[in-house]
Amino acid sequence: MPEGQVQTAATSEERRAHHAMAMRLVRQFPDPALRAPARPVEDVDDEVRRLGERMTEIMERSYGVGLAAPQIGILRRILVYRLGPDEAPRVVVNPALSELSDETEVDTEGCLSLLGGELQVPVERSLRLVLTGLDPAGEPMRLEAEGMEARVLQHEVDHLDGILIIDRAAKEDRRSAMRELRLRA
Repeated sequence: MPEGQVQTAATSEERRAHHAMAMRLVRQFPDPALRAPARPVEDVDDEVRRLGERMTEIMERSYGVGLAAPQIGILRRILVYRLGPDEAPRVVVNPALSELSDETEVDTEGCLSLLGGELQVPVERSLRLVLTGLDPAGEPMRLEAEGMEARVLQHEVDHLDGILIIDRAAKEDRRSAMRELRLRA
């Protein structure tokens, strides 16, 4: 078998393993936790830090780029994300978005809570924003994000508000996604 085909087979097997991991570790639609708004964290303590570490581990084992606490059944305003393998994961407590740019872009997004990331839908998002919140030490943080980072942050904050990508999709894309979810659930 040519080398390229072996590579493709391994990649396909790897994709199946990642999908299976996400399906085991991350709550799947229509789990009610995905639709419930998360509560603010009152005190960033060791329990919150451990939760951030656990969420980071689950995100990485599922090969996601972000994860919000409701996706693992915990209704607290905590998110984690990592833009690439060479970047350190970030934990943000009580995140809030502001200064969202009027300039937007439609791009395809997946979600670990929708068929383990296999369902993809086009979603319009602001290209730039400011994120404020607390870091794992409980210190205030402010981050100016753009491009992929801004998209990931909007996606994860949506989870904290009980909003899924299918809610942000255009009507026909939402209808198609819902049909796929019903067929594969």
